[in-house]
Amino acid sequence: MIQIDIENASTADSLPDAAHFRRWAEAAAPDGDAEVYVRVVDEAESAELNQTYRHKSGPTNVLSFPFEPPEGLPEAELGTFLGDLVVCAAVVEREAAEQGKTPEAHWAHMLVHGMLHLQGYDHIEDGEAEAMEAEEIAILDRLGFPNPYDAEAAQS
Repeated sequence: MIQIDIENASTADSLPDAAHFRRWAEAAAPDGDAEVYVRVVDEAESAELNQTYRHKSGPTNVLSFPFEPPEGLPEAELGTFLGDLVVCAAVVEREAAEQGKTPEAHWAHMLVHGMLHLQGYDHIEDGEAEAMEAEEIAILDRLGFPNPYDAEAAQS
């Protein structure tokens, strides 16, 4: 079971509802209980966080901040918190249109992508990228969405 807290700090007119966020995050969550915080932001906040934490200019679709427990905290007190996701509504919507995807499919992909990052998946090295993409494709398929990396499938 996943506990998800969602904060909308964006001015976006339409966002997926909490049930969708929960379904997508749960599909990509590890077995057992998990907690995640999702903050939906505008481009200015995304750009600021992207610059501060990744040293990259401009807004990005999703940022993930895996939970790092304080040193010395007993494992029994760690709980099930995976971390924080920051999703830029304007970037997700723009990318969906540019990539010929439905907004819902791209939102689902960004939640799944971020959840996998919180669990240690990465896409810096080719082998890691292939493993992460394969996991994303499988999860999104179970959710009823096409392969997000296949342009033809994404547009159908």
